Amino acid sequence: MPLRTGLDPQIVIIGCGISGIGAAQKLTQHGFRNVRILEATDRSGGRIKTGQLGTNIVEIGANWIHGPCKENPVFRLACQYQLLDNEAMSEENQSVDCGGHPPFVPNWFCSSGRKVGPELMLPAMSMYASVLEKSQEFQHIGGEPVPSVGEFIKSEASRLAQEEWRDDQVVRELRLAMVNTLLKAECCVSGTHTMDDVGLGAFGMYKTLPGLDCTFPQGYDGLIEHMMKELPKDIVSYNKPVKCIHWNGSYDGSSAGKTTCPVVVECEDGETFPADHVIITISLGYLKKHHQTLLSPPLPLHKVHSIQRMGFGTNNKIFLEFEQPFWEEDCEAIFLVWDDEVGLTDVVADVKTSWARKLFGFTVLKPAERYGHVLCGWIAGHESEYMETLSELEVLHTVTQLIRKFTGNPTIAPRKLVRSQWHSHPYACGSYTYIAKGCSGCDISNLAEPLPPGDSQTKAMQVLFAGEATHSSFFSTVHGALLTGWREADRLISSYAPTIPGPASSKL
Repeated sequence: MPLRTGLDPQIVIIGCGISGIGAAQKLTQHGFRNVRILEATDRSGGRIKTGQLGTNIVEIGANWIHGPCKENPVFRLACQYQLLDNEAMSEENQSVDCGGHPPFVPNWFCSSGRKVGPELMLPAMSMYASVLEKSQEFQHIGGEPVPSVGEFIKSEASRLAQEEWRDDQVVRELRLAMVNTLLKAECCVSGTHTMDDVGLGAFGMYKTLPGLDCTFPQGYDGLIEHMMKELPKDIVSYNKPVKCIHWNGSYDGSSAGKTTCPVVVECEDGETFPADHVIITISLGYLKKHHQTLLSPPLPLHKVHSIQRMGFGTNNKIFLEFEQPFWEEDCEAIFLVWDDEVGLTDVVADVKTSWARKLFGFTVLKPAERYGHVLCGWIAGHESEYMETLSELEVLHTVTQLIRKFTGNPTIAPRKLVRSQWHSHPYACGSYTYIAKGCSGCDISNLAEPLPPGDSQTKAMQVLFAGEATHSSFFSTVHGALLTGWREADRLISSYAPTIPGPASSKL
């Protein structure tokens, strides 16, 4: 089946997250006329989702622009749409390079109910940061001594603690407990149950961009709204979950004789959409659960194996609003340090009774004039997934008791709570991608490879793959997702290049 000529190919995009929206933007701005997005839910944005806690804006999904600089396409769009404040757009902010770990001003609280000063905790944070940086080097030098990041950090931290803090056992144990808290925080950053599941050799594949991470004053959804306004009206069909993508002319339904398209997208409600090209932008978590039935013929084995090998986990947020802050005015992050956790383990022994131990702490929503007194608690892994099964009242009670225990203040009482539930979201099935043990860049390349594989021009690029999981160095990020949507649009634009006069808009 030859490619259609001109700008008339039928292109169907699965998923109206930023990757799908970005692909549609680029295609329509280059003059493609038959582009449709099928979205399973009733809203655009995917894992970008702004919510409310009382009158406050909170980010249920994506939180920051990671690395807000000119190389970051999300930052460029946010500036173009005037969605950021002056500080975030300043040259000074763009030039800060913090290696992906913003230098938050912290407060530390211990489970014995006391606050701990920086003289005790800063050496632990410094040591942990150096070990973490070292763990990213094996991507380039090879010869990783152990399979996982978790094993490496635990062994190195234990060794250095014995060397550097041998003279005072109490101090050493407290600092090791702090390292344990930072390991839990790293589980949230990576979106994994335990750092023991994250591959050491490939850990350095993730690249950071310069710039001090910033937020959208009016919510991340503003970016989606502005991008959607630039698309043709009614381009999106909402509440259209896809049942099966029949490719290579395999569809044998009643309308088979009525289409010359090589692909037919069959929705759960029975409606079908013939297509010359389909761009799949759904999450890796959804692919892990549904790849066997989502495509017919099934995915090639090398693609299946890569989907199975790659990591995709859950990182949830618990937002709490307070009448008055119990933290210091300049505080940007609160760390909870369990005095008895000196053995370095980033999972809990009993999820049902101790899930809250995985909550490493909170970030403070700033500025208070905008957000009021709101904390965002972070929790990853199976403990986070269990938290999703509890009622909001149960979560509020448990987290309230946790804060009272650590502050030693029995009267602290959050007024409101809202939390994310990404694991149980039927189309997200978790938060984002990490490079698991046994994975390499080849797995991301396999996932991103169009179908059918190879160079056959007569059947080329029937099914294309985008989304954060398909970016080799910006997986897990919004800018990675956007770039992959543009990448797949560019594949199609290039294949029709002789018939395309040029972009209808130069914005992208």
